[in-house]
Amino acid sequence: MTDRKPYAADRLQSRGRLFAERISTFRSPYQRDRDRIIHSSAFRRLKHKTQVFIEHEGDYYRTRLTHSIEVAQVARTLAGALGLNTDLAEAIALAHDLGHTPFGHTGEDALSRLMEPYGGFDHNAQALRIVTSLERHYADFDGLNLSWETLEGIAKHNGPILDAAGVPLKGELPVALAEYNAQHDLWLHTHASAEAQVAAIADDVAYNHHDLHDGLRSGLFSEEDLMELPITGPAFAEVDALYPNLEKMRRRHEALRRVFGVMVEDVIAVAEHRLGAAQPKDADEIRHLGMTIIRFSDRMFRELKVIRQFLFHRMYRAPSVVAMRTEVTQVVQDLFALFLDDPSLLPEEWHEDVAKAADTHALARIVADYVAGMTDRFALQEHVRLIEGSKAWPQEPYRG
Repeated sequence: MTDRKPYAADRLQSRGRLFAERISTFRSPYQRDRDRIIHSSAFRRLKHKTQVFIEHEGDYYRTRLTHSIEVAQVARTLAGALGLNTDLAEAIALAHDLGHTPFGHTGEDALSRLMEPYGGFDHNAQALRIVTSLERHYADFDGLNLSWETLEGIAKHNGPILDAAGVPLKGELPVALAEYNAQHDLWLHTHASAEAQVAAIADDVAYNHHDLHDGLRSGLFSEEDLMELPITGPAFAEVDALYPNLEKMRRRHEALRRVFGVMVEDVIAVAEHRLGAAQPKDADEIRHLGMTIIRFSDRMFRELKVIRQFLFHRMYRAPSVVAMRTEVTQVVQDLFALFLDDPSLLPEEWHEDVAKAADTHALARIVADYVAGMTDRFALQEHVRLIEGSKAWPQEPYRG
């Protein structure tokens, strides 16, 4: 691990929390944030939320939980190698997907369309809403009361959201971001910390790696297909040269871990070069550089784009995946319409929020919060219970 750099987030210089708390005697603010995220209900629910394949389709496929753990591992590695704050990078990485709906991006696409008349839906903004409002376990505040730096990273790890004049860079500012930013300014017009940028690139590294693993396991493509692609082809060729006649699963693992390593080494090399050229004196200079400092090289980006195009056609839009997407889209649409029409069907603990809803927009946001929080299996079971009447899905009973 490299010595901490001056532009790393300093635990002693944190901008603090919305609600002041006594400082821990044995944990930094970012360690405390990490622990609160891990112990949250939303984090546990990621166990039964889709990454690519619906949760009940197989025990070996990644879920949002295993994906988040892999992202956190990559983030800690990158942050350590670059002399950044590993605890902050890990906390942001663990929280980055808390706002995902059941059924992955399919569920988000469906809920986004349904929420268009009511202010829209965005999973990054929903993650912020969860950690600042929807988690309700503490006596003194709603949410997890995370530090400013962790909240900033959750909100804008993919880059600025507003321009210098405060105008959204893409579409409208998500409601959850606008509401929270009005009371706790997260500097939505700047880039995020280096640690948040590490979490963002770690997400790319993790899914580019594990989607290849899961696609091979599903049988949607083969190792021979990957030998025709950049990065993966040389990786398999290297393994074949070093280990002739290696058994299939070991060969696969050895090749894909080389793919993993190539991506990580590329990010570190590019970041070291860009940081060396910029010479930022502190964390705020990173935010105001006007560019992403943690990124892939141009060559790596182009080669990964080829792989992503391959995965799009052979995996994300494979007929079996598309068929399941159609089914689960209908599930989300049906549940949203049902609860919006009759909010009394929501669990009792949601009734107080419903009673406070000033208009249909506010009610729709509550329904979206509830549906987005569902796991795959719970959404399917509720669809059966409330709409279908009877249908056997291959899953265990939902126990909350």
